[in-house]
Amino acid sequence: MNQAIRRSWIVAISMFALVLGSLTFVQFFEAEALEGNDWNTREILEDYGKNRGAILVDGRPIAESVPSDDQFNYQRVYNQPEMYAHLTGYFSLVGGTSQLEKVKNDVLSGESSDQFIDRVTRLFSGAPAQGASVELTIDPQLQQMAWDMIPEGQQGSIVVMEPDTGNILAMASKPSYDPNLLAAHDTGAVVQNIEELSQVPNLSIYFNPATESLVAPGSVFKLVVAAAALESGQFDAESTIPNPAVLDLPGTDVGLPNFTNGGCASRDTADLEFALEQSCNTPFAQIAWDLGEDAVLEQAQDFGFGEEFYVPVRVTASQFPTGMDQAQLAQSAIGQFSVAVTPLQMAMVSAAIANDGVLMKPNLVKAVRAPDLSMIEEPQPEVFRESLSADNANQITEWMVNVVNNGTASDAAIPGVDVAGKTGTAEVPEQGNNSWFTGFAPADDPEVVVSIVMQDVDIATGAQLTSPNAKRLIEAVLNR
Repeated sequence: MNQAIRRSWIVAISMFALVLGSLTFVQFFEAEALEGNDWNTREILEDYGKNRGAILVDGRPIAESVPSDDQFNYQRVYNQPEMYAHLTGYFSLVGGTSQLEKVKNDVLSGESSDQFIDRVTRLFSGAPAQGASVELTIDPQLQQMAWDMIPEGQQGSIVVMEPDTGNILAMASKPSYDPNLLAAHDTGAVVQNIEELSQVPNLSIYFNPATESLVAPGSVFKLVVAAAALESGQFDAESTIPNPAVLDLPGTDVGLPNFTNGGCASRDTADLEFALEQSCNTPFAQIAWDLGEDAVLEQAQDFGFGEEFYVPVRVTASQFPTGMDQAQLAQSAIGQFSVAVTPLQMAMVSAAIANDGVLMKPNLVKAVRAPDLSMIEEPQPEVFRESLSADNANQITEWMVNVVNNGTASDAAIPGVDVAGKTGTAEVPEQGNNSWFTGFAPADDPEVVVSIVMQDVDIATGAQLTSPNAKRLIEAVLNR
């Protein structure tokens, strides 16, 4: 009898230890994975009951949680929703989270490790949960200007940033959407809204075009090739390059024509200054042949190509192709073939040149503050790359000023201010053109970088929407 009792106790204790061990394992080792599981509806419902922190621009909320009279207690609300949608993203019972709502979810929900003491205090006091606020680097006036500069129905992006800090002052893209349509508590209505948004041409609610769409850059990529030329030591300001009207492409029966709307035809040879000023294609193709694919690729990587990173929203890696033949390399040198960049990437190229060759990491977050306004996070300027030497950056700056004063970017000129710029037009099969401007000012002490791309436009429309708008944005910054 005693033996049977002992065995029963051993079995009971063993089962208790097993259950306790399983609970301990789940609590301490699997909790994070379970909380992040997409099927954990309890966690989603709990999140929706929290007073989620605000996303702020100049102290005003562009995303905030307000009391609601349903089971969730709080409703996520987006102010000026379409203008900021690609930055805030959405917090949705159906769609989950995206953009800043996703990457800053831990602090917005109050669940970050930095808010542990606050959570413990609330546990004992019974105070309701409250998330931290995220203040952005965005300037609301510049953001409004950039937003208004993209016509309704036009696909395009504008990025404005500080070259010496990397802080992003404006980032606007169209087409856009209203994240309130995804934040509603009526899941049936949200599903229908998502379906309707999926029918809007050129719109994706899932990514930010300025940081995640890949666009053919056209001639703004010549800045990368110019940098590669100078960094190689094979070319300098005195170098001359053949400048034929058409360059025969090896292995093909077609040629690469020069840019016909500028002054390229006036010279049989060109130095880098003239080639950049008039955006001549054939000299840059031949420079790429002389340097080779690897040298151009290495320079592109020095500007950030080929690397995915976070600002803190995700930035898609811009692409420079490899394994090309001579014809493809010539086309890539003028930003065609398979070269593809994010709008932010071209702002980064200009920013590195403006900042004496030092590329600062782009950044959207100014500060993260707890509900009691204590500082949780205050990002500081961070070097991302040493992209090129200061001497070569200053030389390219001088050439870019000439592009504005005497060349293709003349509509960006500002009286009394040296503006450095570069235009580009990429021909996209079956779509039309991508029209670009990228540049900075003042050239001798840069305060602002502006990059603009308008997609699927004719040349005249593109010219009206890029350089003149860059001028207005630069003036707005310099007059602050």
